[in-house]
Amino acid sequence: MRIGDLATRTRVSVRALRYYEEQGLLASMRTDSGQRVYADAAVNRVRLIQQLYSAGLSSKTIADLLPCVDAKVSTPESRERLAAERDRINMQIAELIIARDRLDDIIDMTSRPNPECDYA
Repeated sequence: MRIGDLATRTRVSVRALRYYEEQGLLASMRTDSGQRVYADAAVNRVRLIQQLYSAGLSSKTIADLLPCVDAKVSTPESRERLAAERDRINMQIAELIIARDRLDDIIDMTSRPNPECDYA
């Protein structure tokens, strides 16, 4: 499929797809006229890249980990790195839960009618 088709199917910009190639995260073949052509598997690859980005991983980290993902094997170092990223994400989730709970408290506190605040 061409780059525009991949962009449409993954809802990722053409510019982002080119960046993924520059970073070694995504591969394409070229036609005789130089157009990029992607295998159907590129759709899942782009979705994985997007998930890893949204989890906060850098392109360098993703590039380092993708060979293990592709080979369906890992090294002690890659498992340690993945575990560290998972722990970082878990910490962010815990912090977000605390922030959400605080917002719930504020909403509850400010939802009660207060005659002193009635300016009508």
